[in-house]
Amino acid sequence: MKNVLLGVTGSIAAYKAAEITRGLVKRGLSTRVIMTKSAERFITPLTFQTLTKHKVYTDMFEDVFYEDVRHISLAKNSDIAVVAPATANIIGKLTSGIADDMLSTVLMAMAAYKPILICPAMNTAMWENPAVKHNIERLKSYGFLFVEPEESELACGDTGKGALAPVDSIVNAVISSLESKA
Repeated sequence: MKNVLLGVTGSIAAYKAAEITRGLVKRGLSTRVIMTKSAERFITPLTFQTLTKHKVYTDMFEDVFYEDVRHISLAKNSDIAVVAPATANIIGKLTSGIADDMLSTVLMAMAAYKPILICPAMNTAMWENPAVKHNIERLKSYGFLFVEPEESELACGDTGKGALAPVDSIVNAVISSLESKA
């Protein structure tokens, strides 16, 4: 069984990560979830725990004893990471090598050895920001994979590119990435 690590960041599209989780689990993939603090403002860890039947990771420094270094073992035991939704913030952190929370730390430990699939979701103005575009191109040059956002009406009422790609497209991209690494 393949192991997927799903990173959920603080976007209104975080609720769609539950459907992505369901899709991955239905395809027989063991799925673990790491949520940023901002993601927890949109959806709760209990949702993902219920769907995956696994603990959801939210804090680098929780008071739980582990016999391993958790951020390293999560990286080693995952075959692929997918960040959906991926905010401009996490994209910037990854580009700059910033590892200051559980998700960014695990992704830093995976980036050199395992595929990481980034699924951006943000307002069109943010998506079109030259710094975001530059960061995406740099991550692509490092080998990160992307599922482009789609053009749609956004939560703020604007219409433009920046909406999270359809759930099926993301799940299929994960499957394709795993099959190409087999």
